[in-house]
Amino acid sequence: MPRILMTVIRYCITNDDHQVKKLLMLYWELVPKYSADNKLLPEMILVCNALRNDIMSPNEFIRGCSLRFLCKLKEQEILEPLIPSIKAALAHRHAYVRRNALTIHSIYQQFGDAMLPDAGELMEAFIQSETDMSARRNAFLMLFNGAENVAIDFLTEQADNIHKFGDSFALLALELSRKTCRRDPSQKGRFLKCLFELLQSSSNSVAYEAAWTLVSLSTAPTAVRNAAQTFTKLLLNSNDNNIKLIVLDRLIDLKTHHSKVVQEIIMDILRALATPNIDICKKTLGLAIDLVNPRNIEDVMNILKKEVMRVQDAELDYKEEYKALLIQSIHKCALKFAEVVDSVVLVLLEFLAGDGGVEVMKCVKSVMEQYPHLRGTIISKLLENFNDITNTEAYRIVLWIFGEYAHTGIVDEDEEVTPENMESVELLLNTYNTVKDYLGDAPYITAKAAAVA
Repeated sequence: MPRILMTVIRYCITNDDHQVKKLLMLYWELVPKYSADNKLLPEMILVCNALRNDIMSPNEFIRGCSLRFLCKLKEQEILEPLIPSIKAALAHRHAYVRRNALTIHSIYQQFGDAMLPDAGELMEAFIQSETDMSARRNAFLMLFNGAENVAIDFLTEQADNIHKFGDSFALLALELSRKTCRRDPSQKGRFLKCLFELLQSSSNSVAYEAAWTLVSLSTAPTAVRNAAQTFTKLLLNSNDNNIKLIVLDRLIDLKTHHSKVVQEIIMDILRALATPNIDICKKTLGLAIDLVNPRNIEDVMNILKKEVMRVQDAELDYKEEYKALLIQSIHKCALKFAEVVDSVVLVLLEFLAGDGGVEVMKCVKSVMEQYPHLRGTIISKLLENFNDITNTEAYRIVLWIFGEYAHTGIVDEDEEVTPENMESVELLLNTYNTVKDYLGDAPYITAKAAAVA
């Protein structure tokens, strides 16, 4: 509505009602400001004067809103006369006004040194004395985009206090460090102290970004170790499953190039198995199995065995799937490290009931093929728990094991009988009698068919 411009100027610009001021700003933004020959309308001089009055108003709300509104204006001829008043607002006693006075950043982005040749010096002086977190962050953003060296110097000076500057400032500082170091890797040393400080942040987002930035900038064991510990802390302390999954992905990436460092925290990583989410458990187990070594195998196996026992009595929607996943993980560890096989297998044989019995028997079958000295002990344990089996596939594997290994050590008629051979004979007879007793008398038909007969 360009024809009401003079009416608005006459009757609205002196009104201090906040709602009217908001509508007036919308009108200033939308109304055509140039004539058909592309010259600034004479009425805009009055508008410019009205804006100057608003950004010098004793009312902090009107003053702050008016300063923020100037970000929407793109006309240099209107903004240029307002620059001194905007600069004066940078020293206002109220933080709300100072925060919005940083609309000067928007003006600098549009017109550069043409309107603000002293922008860098202005922001450097402002940020040194500013105490408001939001205003300091906005000033640092302007330095980040317009005077990067000044921003780096300020960040280096304030490295010890950066955790007091707020999360938004910290995230901006991390972005500056990544941008600078990608362009000039020799600058990495200037940011390390700041990054180590931000690893201790109480904010999950800041700690995560700091850890990721630190790993991307440095491959030193100390830096990687601190980053890995930060990721683990986020994994254990966060209540958001999405964050846990993202952190696990980062740990998996970290393991690719720094497996020895990540191995040091494997026990902490395994604590994530307490999270009631099957996807998190899958990733945690996959990561842990890749990190197992002779030094930590016993501790890892103890945790996995305890977890199997816990799941057995737990009420979980994914109980059988998780139980099978744990058994598969134990199986992989057992095949890689012979020293834990005997204790692991005997524990697994306690969980033959249900569908999980199939995974147990697959594990037991592989172990018996690879470690012959355990065959007699395992068969004896299988005979003790034979009645617990409820899955037909598990039965099939057990009977195959009996047929393949129960006769091991039996002597021919012309060979000498020794105590070891005698034990094998007893084991074979015990196996045969157990299966026979379980089957019952011939003919072998179902109970239902027998009742009908």
